[in-house]
Amino acid sequence: MAGNILFFTQWSFKDALVQTYTLPYINIIREIISPGRKIILVTSEQPHIALSKEENDQVNKDWKSRNMLLLPEPYKRFGLRKLIGTARNLSKLIGVIKNEKIKIIHAFCTPAGSIAYLLSKLTGADLIIDSYEPHAESMVENGTWKKGGMAYKILFSLEKRQTQRAKVLIATSAGMKQYALDRYGVAVKNFFVKPACVDLEKFSPSEKDSTLLEEFGFKNKIVCVYAGKLGGIYLKEEVFDFIKLCYDRWKNDFRFLILTNATKEEINAEVKRVNLPGNIVKSKFIYHDDVPRYLSLGDFAINPVKPVATKKYCTSIKDGEYWAMGLPVVISPQISDDSEIIEKENTGVVVDFSDNVALVGSIEKLEALIMDKVELKERIRRIALRYRSFEIAKRIYQEIYN
Repeated sequence: MAGNILFFTQWSFKDALVQTYTLPYINIIREIISPGRKIILVTSEQPHIALSKEENDQVNKDWKSRNMLLLPEPYKRFGLRKLIGTARNLSKLIGVIKNEKIKIIHAFCTPAGSIAYLLSKLTGADLIIDSYEPHAESMVENGTWKKGGMAYKILFSLEKRQTQRAKVLIATSAGMKQYALDRYGVAVKNFFVKPACVDLEKFSPSEKDSTLLEEFGFKNKIVCVYAGKLGGIYLKEEVFDFIKLCYDRWKNDFRFLILTNATKEEINAEVKRVNLPGNIVKSKFIYHDDVPRYLSLGDFAINPVKPVATKKYCTSIKDGEYWAMGLPVVISPQISDDSEIIEKENTGVVVDFSDNVALVGSIEKLEALIMDKVELKERIRRIALRYRSFEIAKRIYQEIYN
């Protein structure tokens, strides 16, 4: 596919989903295509992390030599108001596409793909949907939207239209091809599978960070780590029920580290509900660059995604990061291809977090797994190399763009 490229996201530039899940792929494509082909990235800036004018200018100054340009837009939550606001802004983006001779619109995820679809229709530019996975039905399943609601109806319809129009679909799971046929009635042709790839140099097995061990009081402790949110697409009460069972088995030898933006009040309420001693759980919000240091403290990790039907077709960035660090993972069933990989490779536990009997068994299995930490870390690291290397993305983008 030839011509200048407009990359389209619904995330803020400072968001980890741009820094770790968008820019690395754009950088790969920058290296693949000729320097004369221009790249423009459109972001959706949430007020609390929005780029200042000075920051935006600095990015564009740095990018100029690479024939790249950043165009930040104000963020609006998906729904009718967003589409109305987008309609007002379409003329500006259409102008950009025409003036910059954009031939390809490359969107990440279907909410961004919805606007990219409209732009593609109005300008004739080719459409690529990357990180292609169901979003509308997922939002209903996790309780955020109602199936009869306007947001669901609009996005589901636009997901179908994206599927029909896209020249290329890059899914996060192989099962998405069948989902497109079953739910959208579209037999997809140019279809690729690219899970959430990870920087395997940044995330790698290491000794536990001695400074952090001292800070948290984790010396000689069995540590469970979790990097993520509470609620939404993730479980909440079930997480702390599991942590309580871990404490019941290992007592004061156990600690839980949660890297999250959840409030201390929210976490303390759960600690109190399950009757955990206050010193067992430590929480902190950190920026993504610091995540490897904190994950190094873990002996195992959890990924408590709600096991709703559409999660079979999604990807999970944190699993790749856990694997790259050599950590065994406790995960819900039928999450992307990851649950199956963990079970097949015996590198963690697949368990229903709402089943306390099964959870007790999972803790016993974990205890046996982590006895030989060196062998286990090496084995899990190999899984990251196999399933999460950026080489996977590079091969796909080379086929598409070169």
